[in-house]
Amino acid sequence: MSSATANQWLLLHSGAGNAAFNMALDDALLEAAPSLGQPVLRFYSWTEPAASFGYFQKYAEVERMTLLRPLVRRPTGGGVVPHDADWTYSAAFPPTAAWYGLKAVESYQRIHEWIRAAFQKLGIATELADCCRKALPGQCFAGHEKFDVLWQGRKIAGAAQRRTRHGLLIQGSVQPPPLKISRADWERAMCEVAALEQGVSWKNFDPEAALKQRVAELAEQTYSKPEYNRRR
Repeated sequence: MSSATANQWLLLHSGAGNAAFNMALDDALLEAAPSLGQPVLRFYSWTEPAASFGYFQKYAEVERMTLLRPLVRRPTGGGVVPHDADWTYSAAFPPTAAWYGLKAVESYQRIHEWIRAAFQKLGIATELADCCRKALPGQCFAGHEKFDVLWQGRKIAGAAQRRTRHGLLIQGSVQPPPLKISRADWERAMCEVAALEQGVSWKNFDPEAALKQRVAELAEQTYSKPEYNRRR
């Protein structure tokens, strides 16, 4: 494998989807990571207000934390994340990728350093939190954890992770600061920073029929099922 191919990432702009579809696609990308053989960066949005919550959270507690509906259980950990106007992304890495070998705290820091650099490219000063500030339990954006992205002291980006034998999945949300920047500007800055600082070359990704079918199965049979979302 050439060095150029080794550092090629797949780029997926999947547009807006409902809660079940969005979680199903991320989950399917993790499953497919070994066969894809390259990291996949996905940008996406939501067709309706919703809230996602961590795989290990208790549904009854989540219900009391937010009025947003629907509620969907993520394949990753973390707390409750509101989705409406946020900028959502995921990154799926095969076991052969360097990111897969990082410790959880290292990959968390690295993804947020990337986001901080993208905001810097857009002329917006942000910083990574150097310590925790606890707030309401389970509320992802109510306080902050070490290495979250802060703007004027307020958390604007957090993420959750899952490592399996298939690879590493990072799901992240950016609650954009009230400044005149667009989602498209930020997505472009993310790609440009990766190219300049990490030597990443980008290839647009159009999932094959088998992957799309797997997404449909996961959305229908798992993420849209009350018994799955209420399983804890």
